[in-house]
Amino acid sequence: MKRSNVTRKDLARAIHEDMGFSQRGAADLVDTVFATLKKSLLQEESVKLVQFGTFTVREKSPRVGRNPRTGETMEIAPRCMVSFKPSKGLREKLNR
Repeated sequence: MKRSNVTRKDLARAIHEDMGFSQRGAADLVDTVFATLKKSLLQEESVKLVQFGTFTVREKSPRVGRNPRTGETMEIAPRCMVSFKPSKGLREKLNR
């Protein structure tokens, strides 16, 4: 099964074809959606997209790691990461 990436351009093209927006309008719409998503995540707010899933920001604690080349131990700094939890419907469709 060949996997490929869906790009912003692909999303804008789909909006243009399915909904009749101009290509520029569709591209602006996609950019606005992603800008809003990004802004919300940077404010550490969850983003819930009904029938799709939820994006949340998680804090990871500092931990001890090891450099695989030298074997030297080092502390990995605390950081934030985005996690995605698919909705029940999406999970069911993926696992068919």
